[in-house]
Amino acid sequence: MGLIDRLRGTDDPRVVFLGIDGVPYRLIASEPETFPNLTAMIESGSAGSIESIYPPETTACWPAITTGSNPGETGVYGYQDREIGSYETYVPMGRDVQHDRIWDRVTEAGRDASVFNVPVTFPPQRTVQRMVSGFLAPDVDAAATPEELRSYLDSIDYLIDVNAKLGHRADKSDFLDHARRTLDRRQTAFREYVERDDWDLFVGVYLTPDRINHFLFDQYVSGGPDREAFLSFYERLDEHIGAIRDALDRDTTLVVASDHGFAPIDRVVNCNEWLERTDWLAFRDRDHDALADIADDARAYSLGPGRFYLNLEGREPRGSVSRAEYEETRAELKRQLEDLESPAGDPVVRRVVETETAFRGDHDEIAPDLVAIPHDGFDLKADFVGHEAVFEDPGPRTGMHSFDDAALLIDEPGVTIDDADILDIAPTLLQLLDVSFERTAFDGASLVQ
Repeated sequence: MGLIDRLRGTDDPRVVFLGIDGVPYRLIASEPETFPNLTAMIESGSAGSIESIYPPETTACWPAITTGSNPGETGVYGYQDREIGSYETYVPMGRDVQHDRIWDRVTEAGRDASVFNVPVTFPPQRTVQRMVSGFLAPDVDAAATPEELRSYLDSIDYLIDVNAKLGHRADKSDFLDHARRTLDRRQTAFREYVERDDWDLFVGVYLTPDRINHFLFDQYVSGGPDREAFLSFYERLDEHIGAIRDALDRDTTLVVASDHGFAPIDRVVNCNEWLERTDWLAFRDRDHDALADIADDARAYSLGPGRFYLNLEGREPRGSVSRAEYEETRAELKRQLEDLESPAGDPVVRRVVETETAFRGDHDEIAPDLVAIPHDGFDLKADFVGHEAVFEDPGPRTGMHSFDDAALLIDEPGVTIDDADILDIAPTLLQLLDVSFERTAFDGASLVQ
């Protein structure tokens, strides 16, 4: 029995789900001294490496995790999505997620859910017990509901996200200090509400690991001067998770998961620059800075990360590729992506996935025609500003998301995690909670037998 002593007087099973954004399973498994608490979960429970979704991007991944559905169902494909029938783009927010979240299903079942810092949940939902929105929320006052939660978070100077601009400095000291403060204040809030013992489902996301990995993952891999600071941050994260684990009673299952893996960046690949140089993309104005500036005869364009769209007649306003030419043109673009090599002769793209393989659902009108998954080390970017070269040095961001090696740990033995992906998390959580659901409601499946 932990610190919580079942104040609610009910024997219903409960779940704490902690997100560790961007943490690779291999990192946990290879550093047991850094992760003693997560290692204990691995040894006494069930754990393994799982796959992400196409594309493995935070804005698309968290709607997928929390709905159990692919972007064709959620309607969110990346940090920047395209308006239907337009070249205008927008940044998806919580209201753009077109599918029920796990906490909606818990609430509909008459149970209570507290939700903290999940990306793409702004504005916060007032239909759940309490919520503070995560990534993309402007500030705590706008992100938190009800008023009691908002006041508490203000009192502890809660931080929704790390100041990533600090990571661009050569000296990472200020960045690391801000990351630790963000992590610690996140933990203070998590502990406060976990120990209130008034919820059935507690969801909390630590986004800070993703930020650390973007700027310091290469230091860990290469043994650079900031490697110890990198591992020290993760020791602190593990300690925080261990404290929550120790506070839970035997009727509460702890689940810890990440949304994608991570890898060091060797080269940035400017995808729209490549498309322009290979005669797929043209612009009305060479000083372009937006998708809307593409020329009428453009055949394809890219949105990050690794999403490729044909300029299709009848779908795009100035589409130049006819429906009759669609399959042949898409196959040609796929072949060229698969053949793309770096200046050193290394293959860039591991595989290219067609839309019908990656996406299905009522909201697939804005789905990309192809998604390219790169080999580790090649970060596929897709801005519309001209570049001097297709391949460039990574700059201050030296870590990139990877499709494979997301982490899933369940503090319960006997759960089969082989061949799992992040779409399996939502139905697994609901089964652990004994909340009934239609198996066809999810693209994933429960891992609990």
